[in-house]
Amino acid sequence: MLWFLFCVALLLGGYFIYSKIIEKVFGIKTQRTTPAYSKQDGVDFVPMSKNKVYLVQLLNIAGVGPIFGPIMGALYGPAAMLWIVLGCVFAGGVHDYFSGMLSIRNGGASVPTITGKYLGQGAKHFMNIFALILLLLVGVVFVSAPAGMITNLVNQQTDLAMPMITMVVIIFAYYMIATIVPIDKIIGRFYPFFGALLVFMSVGLIVALVFSSEHTLLGDYEISQMFSNMNPNDMPLWPALFITIACGAISGFHATQSPLMARCLENESNGRFVFYGAMIGEGIIALIWCALALSFFGSVGALSEAVSAGGPGAIVYNTSIGLLGGFGGIVAFLGVVILPITSGDTAFRSSRLILAEYFNLGQKSVRNRLLMAMPLFVLGAILTQVDFGIIWRYFGFANQTTAVMMLWTASAYLLRHNKFHWISTVPAMFMTTVCITFILNNSTLGFGLAMNISTAVGIFAMLMITTYVIKRSQGKHIEDEPVETSTVGKKSIEVKV
Repeated sequence: MLWFLFCVALLLGGYFIYSKIIEKVFGIKTQRTTPAYSKQDGVDFVPMSKNKVYLVQLLNIAGVGPIFGPIMGALYGPAAMLWIVLGCVFAGGVHDYFSGMLSIRNGGASVPTITGKYLGQGAKHFMNIFALILLLLVGVVFVSAPAGMITNLVNQQTDLAMPMITMVVIIFAYYMIATIVPIDKIIGRFYPFFGALLVFMSVGLIVALVFSSEHTLLGDYEISQMFSNMNPNDMPLWPALFITIACGAISGFHATQSPLMARCLENESNGRFVFYGAMIGEGIIALIWCALALSFFGSVGALSEAVSAGGPGAIVYNTSIGLLGGFGGIVAFLGVVILPITSGDTAFRSSRLILAEYFNLGQKSVRNRLLMAMPLFVLGAILTQVDFGIIWRYFGFANQTTAVMMLWTASAYLLRHNKFHWISTVPAMFMTTVCITFILNNSTLGFGLAMNISTAVGIFAMLMITTYVIKRSQGKHIEDEPVETSTVGKKSIEVKV
C-alpha cells in the first residue's frame, strides 16, 4: 500500500512543482486573448469555464488506454507503476501542456499544422497522415472495446443474447451526432458530469480494495520486486512496457485532443491545470487500475491467466463486481465503459477538424461538417471488422510515434524562442529510442531484429534526430500568431494584424 501512496504523492508533487517550471519556461501571457474569443463560432470555438474544460479534457484523453494499458502493463509487476509516475510527470504532462498551449498560440490549430510550422512542411504532411491514421484507429478501438464490454454485461446480467454488432451500430450513430453538433451541446454539457463520475468510481474501487477482507493492496509484493520484471511470459521490459502503457504515461493521442480544449480555454493561465493537470489525473487513474490488477488476482501469474482467458475487459468486469458487489460493480463498470465512448467521439471530431484545416474548409455549416466527417465514418466502419488485437497493437505504436513528433515540435518551439528546450528534448530522445527499438525488434509489427542491434540503431537514430532538430531550430525565431490585445469589460478582444 505504501508503494501505491508513494506513487500518487509523486504524481501530485509533479503537478504542484514540475508543472510550474514548465509553465514558467513556456511563458504564459494572461492578457493575450485566446481563440475561444477571437474565433468564437458557436461550434468548435466556444469559451467554457476552467473546471468544465478540465473535466472534458480528462474524458477526451482517458479512453480505455489508462485502464487496458496499465492492466497489461501490470504483467511486468509493480515496476509498471514507476513508469506511470515518471512518464506522467516528465513526459506526458509536458507533451500535453505544449500540445494545448502551442495550439492556443497558433489560433487553435491542430497538431499537424503546429508541427509543420516548427519542424517544416515535410513533418506537417507526415503528421497529417499519421494523425488521421491514429485517430481512425482510436475511433475503431473505442467502438469495439465499449461495444464488447456492454454486450458482455447485458448477456451476463440478463436473458438476452444481444449481438455485438447492435452496440457497434448504436455507438457509431452517437459518434456521428457528437462529431457534427456544436461542442457545448453534448460534450460541454454532459462530459463534466461523466468526468466527475469517472473520478468517483476510480477512487471508490481503490477504497473498496483497501477495506477488502479478501484482497490486500500490493500486500504480497516485496520491495525488491518493485524494480524488477516479473512478466511470466518472458516479455522484455525494454522497450515493450513503454509502448504497452501509453495513455497512462504519455500518449500522442492527447496531442490530437488538446487543441479541442485549446479552442475553449478562456485564459492562458488555465492551461497548466487543464492540460498538465488532466494528464496527472489520468496517471492517477492508471495507477489505480495497475494496482487493482496486481492486487485483486494476488499474483502476476494469476493475472496473466485471467488476461489470457478474457482479456482486459473481463478484468475490469470481474474486479468491479468482486469489489463493489452487483449494483455497485455494474455502476463502476459502466463508468469505465464511458471512457472509450467519450474519447471515440472526440477522436472523430479531431479528424474532422484536421481534414478541414488541410482543405481550408470552414466548419460553421452542417454541410461542411458532414462533408469532412462522412468519409471518416465509412473507413471506421470498415476497420471495425478487423481483429481488435491487431488494431490495438498498431494503435500502441502509432500512439507513441505521434507523441514523439509532438515532443520534438515542442523542442523546436523552445529552441526558436531561446528557451530551455531540454524539458521536452530529453523525453523526446527517450521516446524516440523506445519507438525505433520497438519497431526494429518486434517480430509481429516490425523487423524482428535482435534486441542489442535494435537498441543500438535506436540510440544512433535518436542522436541523429536530436542533432538535426537542434541545428535546424536554434537561432531561427518564429513568432506566435501576431495579435493586438485590448480589454473591454472583463474579456479581451484579439485583433489579428
